[in-house]
Amino acid sequence: MRRRAILTGLAATACTGLPARRGAGQMMPTMPRVGLVSIANPRSTTQYVALEGRLRELGYVEGRNLVIDFIFLDGQVERYGEAMRALVARKADVLIALGPELSLKAAMAATTEIPIVMVAFDYDPLALGHVASLAQPGGNVTGLFLQQVELAAKRMQFLREAFPRLRAATVFWDAQSAHQWRAAQEVSSSLGLEVAGIELAAQPYDYDAALARAPADHRRMVGVCNSARFFSDRVRLAEFALRNGAATIFAFREWVEAGGLMSYGPGLAEISRRTADYVDRLARGAKPTELPIEQPTRFELVVNLRTARMLGIDLPPSIFARADEVIE
Repeated sequence: MRRRAILTGLAATACTGLPARRGAGQMMPTMPRVGLVSIANPRSTTQYVALEGRLRELGYVEGRNLVIDFIFLDGQVERYGEAMRALVARKADVLIALGPELSLKAAMAATTEIPIVMVAFDYDPLALGHVASLAQPGGNVTGLFLQQVELAAKRMQFLREAFPRLRAATVFWDAQSAHQWRAAQEVSSSLGLEVAGIELAAQPYDYDAALARAPADHRRMVGVCNSARFFSDRVRLAEFALRNGAATIFAFREWVEAGGLMSYGPGLAEISRRTADYVDRLARGAKPTELPIEQPTRFELVVNLRTARMLGIDLPPSIFARADEVIE
């Protein structure tokens, strides 16, 4: 089954050349510099490949009319502020604050003038006061908001639907995904599902030890909240689940492609493409205040049938009927 379209919102503008101006009366450089900090995933990861691919479609060629200044922190969360300040010092024209709230906070602390394209994976920027509204964000921030808190609750519903006879589950969460854990916890009681929340803190995360901390009857189903570290550990998580006979649900299809059982959320590659569209609009002279914050309006349920067979699981027909893609 082919996955459906994911996002609606700003119409991408075809790029036939470089922008003439940026901001209020400021001339745009002939080679704009886009600054980006990644906490847990290198530049070869899906979202960055998709981002750069879309920029090429829009006419940007790195080294000719674009500079991508990419800083990989490899899990060093405490260096977010330092990295964003370095990008500002190196004269970034647009900053991309992708992932956890720490990324956006570091970018906003580093500059109040350079446009920031926020990609809020794990938090609600409106509830936390980072933007005035989605329609008119104000300041120098615009971008995308992925509603992970609401999606965390929806994933528990799918887990309950897939395994109606099981009454207990474990949820893995960490510092970046605490709000998601609380949402999953709140909805579970209405589903007749007991949940044990297990926080992962010390890196590298020890998933076997974490599962052992949950009550024995909670170990058959595991919901994994979305965070940068969980995403970078997606292969390890798939191996962990098979080793422990646990049915899992995740935020993005990349976990399922790595061997996880199910995922529900927006398409990560499409999110990155939309991020590139924001970069293009800003580079062409649009102001952040002119660009409303987008939210995904369509989501995909992806199921790994091969993993289900390896786990000895027979998923109900309703799950396959609702799936956007089944990996065999």
